[in-house]
Amino acid sequence: MNILFLCVANSARSQMAEGWARALLGPKGHGIQSAGSQPTRVNPFAIQAMAEVGIDISGHASKLVDDIDPASVETVITLCAEEVCPVFLGKATRLHWPTEDPASPEPHPDAVMLARFRTARDAIKAKLDAWITQENL
Repeated sequence: MNILFLCVANSARSQMAEGWARALLGPKGHGIQSAGSQPTRVNPFAIQAMAEVGIDISGHASKLVDDIDPASVETVITLCAEEVCPVFLGKATRLHWPTEDPASPEPHPDAVMLARFRTARDAIKAKLDAWITQENL
């Protein structure tokens, strides 16, 4: 199962999706990765939100989508909401799961930021659960 999760910064949504997919699919999830069109770094709130559910993404690194071999990907899942999603060339099946970006350029108290990341984390898991059931994975 070679899945690529895409968002712009590869710092939150796609990283959390990668973590969830690896945890939910177990050994079947060996080819799971994430990337972005403008990668930054994995957001500490994403790391914290995933740690709350027992998933460690602290070792993840943000990757540029252009560095991913299109032939190695069977399914591309974009998680962008209002921003422009990265383009991925290749013959992979494409799915779009609009997910609000929990990272905000505006300053917010840590509790507010963490709540936003929890909301995104839970929304991504719900979408993954439904897709895994639908695809009999």
